[in-house]
Amino acid sequence: MGSKSMARLAATAAAGMALAAGGLTLAATAAPGHTKPAAAPVYDERPAKLEPSRYGWDYERRVVEIPMRDGVKLHTVILIPKGAKGAPMLLTRTPYSADQLTANVASGHLVAALDGYDNADDIIVAGGYIRVVQDVRGKYGSEGTYVMNRPLVGSGLNPTAVDDSTDAYDTIDWLTKNVPQSNGRVGVLGISYDGFEALVPLVHPHPALKVAVPMNPMVDGWRGDDWFHNGAYRELNTQYIWEQIATRDSSDKYAFNHADLYDAFMAAGSAGEEGREHGLDQIGFWTKLTAHPAYDGFWQAQAMDRILAAQPLTVPTMLVHSLWDQEDIYGAPAVYRALKDKPGAADKLFLTLGPWHHGQEIEDGSHSGKIAWDQDAAKWWRWHVLAPFLAHYLKDAPMDVAPVTAFQSGTNEWRRLSTWPVVPAAAKLYLKPGQSVGFTPATGDVQTADYVSDPSHPVTFVPRPVRPVGYEDDHWTDWLTTDQRNAAARPDVLTFTSEVLTAPVVVSGEPQVHLTASTSGTDSDWVVKLIDVYPDQTPVDRAMGGYQLAVAMDIFRGRYRESLSDPKPLTPNAPLLYTFALPQVDHVFLPGHRIMVQIQSSWFPLYDRNPQTFVPNIFFAKPADYVKATQKVVVSGPDESFIALPVEN
Repeated sequence: MGSKSMARLAATAAAGMALAAGGLTLAATAAPGHTKPAAAPVYDERPAKLEPSRYGWDYERRVVEIPMRDGVKLHTVILIPKGAKGAPMLLTRTPYSADQLTANVASGHLVAALDGYDNADDIIVAGGYIRVVQDVRGKYGSEGTYVMNRPLVGSGLNPTAVDDSTDAYDTIDWLTKNVPQSNGRVGVLGISYDGFEALVPLVHPHPALKVAVPMNPMVDGWRGDDWFHNGAYRELNTQYIWEQIATRDSSDKYAFNHADLYDAFMAAGSAGEEGREHGLDQIGFWTKLTAHPAYDGFWQAQAMDRILAAQPLTVPTMLVHSLWDQEDIYGAPAVYRALKDKPGAADKLFLTLGPWHHGQEIEDGSHSGKIAWDQDAAKWWRWHVLAPFLAHYLKDAPMDVAPVTAFQSGTNEWRRLSTWPVVPAAAKLYLKPGQSVGFTPATGDVQTADYVSDPSHPVTFVPRPVRPVGYEDDHWTDWLTTDQRNAAARPDVLTFTSEVLTAPVVVSGEPQVHLTASTSGTDSDWVVKLIDVYPDQTPVDRAMGGYQLAVAMDIFRGRYRESLSDPKPLTPNAPLLYTFALPQVDHVFLPGHRIMVQIQSSWFPLYDRNPQTFVPNIFFAKPADYVKATQKVVVSGPDESFIALPVEN
């Protein structure tokens, strides 16, 4: 049978089947010489083009793709209050999805759309600002490639002609030309990674950029923000590296096979092996991070405090720091220290120190974990400091904001200061025999306080089980205010405690550790904690009786004792001096309380374990490298250990 006859038979059969099914005709290509059958009916209840309902909305939502100088387009959401005219714009650039962060609640009210977002939506809406949120290049809706905290052009680490600074400049330039409801003034603000994105526009800023508010910014990933603290790798952030980089929309999750992360990381052994097992060798940032465990040029060239110190400060900037920031406790004070003495900084640089965890300044600030502040310290700051600060530079409103606004824990009061720190770290708090501390040195011969550090039984940073990082409770967010009695009960943690105080001790600034200690190994970590011990029994809130509140604590990896960039093995059993800073403190140790110092050599699994054997790269330490070590802290004699405290008289 010929092909034409076959086609006719097939068409006839199909037509019969369609009629039998309900009288419908089948859409098909007509054979030559025949009439084309009628098109099939559309069976779809959705419109061909949806016109979304905006009934009752008090703002306009614009979604645009803003072109950068290299042609890449960045996905941007612009929220314009209804009736806005001559309104300033507040820009946040983020790797966390502009679409999701500007549509939190299905509502026509702007305050609901922004509800739960991390940038003070209450004062933004009340202030009538045009809100702009943009995906950084390579994330979510934006084109281009993604690089973690993309290094700046000229750093030697970025081979392209664009970075987050140029992207911010191009975005601000476009906004001032294409948002007619604005007054042409732009402010940038953001928290954490978004805080980093609020710092980089200060590098060669656009003329329309009038104010910047970097909150809890990522500044130096090695010295004390997300990736390392003084050389110790923050192992819990391995999960973040995978989820942030592996996919454009962060959809592929890092899977743990243990309910307790203590078990998960112990099973892997080294941090490098943990990463290898989870496929992180595919991730460019991971391979760079593990190849640069020391503070070499890779980290130094990216440190934002160093970068900003090398240029003028021309944009009014308020740095916001959380005194109990569990993620980026180094950054904001480091930038303030780098800029405070620069020309023009006297009237352009501002600092806030609040009693918060990471980003808590835009949440309920009435407490941190179990520590109550007798007020909502976050709400007070937003309305009395942040709101007038923004309004002054973006709307010419009057402002009465101090150069430094600092919350003093203990008295639980805000203070207006002219500079920070209030006093230098000069008062010496000595570690003494009998596990005591005091402001006068011990007498007599050299003595030590000893303990054995065993990597197979590391000290945890919170009581087990250690759950994955999350924000549903205070397990992660408020761990820095966790009661330290769990650690104090261990034999491998030294505790030195003062007598009960009869007068207040006011500490305002950066404590400096001067630890003289020896180890039987060739490498060691040293964790030092400054703690406020509450009275044995307390009125009203009885659960606080005996509570051990860490006021400041941090870790130092011993191999960097002589040089942060050039690690060296430690001489076994030789008393050596380790000096490093603890995070900022603004605290009053009240009468009836005691001052405690704790010393330990592991803080797991927050930080990777030091094998206590010197190896070239701890990321790739082998099981046999992990050995017990006897640690001896000098507590009397000419090299007695102490913490230099900035004590106000």
